[in-house]
Amino acid sequence: MRASRLLRILLLLQNRGRLTSAQLAAELEVARRTILRDVDALSEAGLPIIVHQGNQGGIELGFNYRTRLTGLAADEAEAMAVILSRPIPELRALGLEQAGARASDKMFESFPDVVRAKIEAARRRYRFDLPQGPPPDPRLPALAEAVRDTRIVRIRARSGRPREIHPAGLLLRAEGWFVVDGLAPDTPIALGDCADINISARSFLRPSLARPY
Repeated sequence: MRASRLLRILLLLQNRGRLTSAQLAAELEVARRTILRDVDALSEAGLPIIVHQGNQGGIELGFNYRTRLTGLAADEAEAMAVILSRPIPELRALGLEQAGARASDKMFESFPDVVRAKIEAARRRYRFDLPQGPPPDPRLPALAEAVRDTRIVRIRARSGRPREIHPAGLLLRAEGWFVVDGLAPDTPIALGDCADINISARSFLRPSLARPY
């Protein structure tokens, strides 16, 4: 969590210029004392943080320190506004909804001022009040973790014998979610056809698949 906050402080300072500790604290919803500790940590890491004292003081990045993304055309900024604003049910299903919101904030702050203004204008034009829909399958986040960590999974089909698989990826189709078995990647397994799913502590070697999953 702290690493994420430190990155956001850098992005805020590089895009908005000099800010007070109170402004940073309000933006990040933490105490001013936390911001001051974070600023010390950034300085100790060698980043050019300049702290100005007094009524006109504040915190800023020195030496023209910049790490910006390239600018976007007006229509690209409008498309980015939709991407950053529209709820993505797949993130919720995979247990990544909060991580997606943090990533969206970081991406927005990384754009130059002109691009951020275009994105904000487009956000005011479009709104997405979408129904939540049915609750996601509670097994999906654990399966996604097994895919990331290359953990062997034992599944029991609703009809048939238990089977050990090497979960190489997850696939979303119109019919629902499927898990791609690295041992038989051409025949994904419908999650809806599975009953019990047990994730092993044992790992497998990630296969080289013809298609990305």
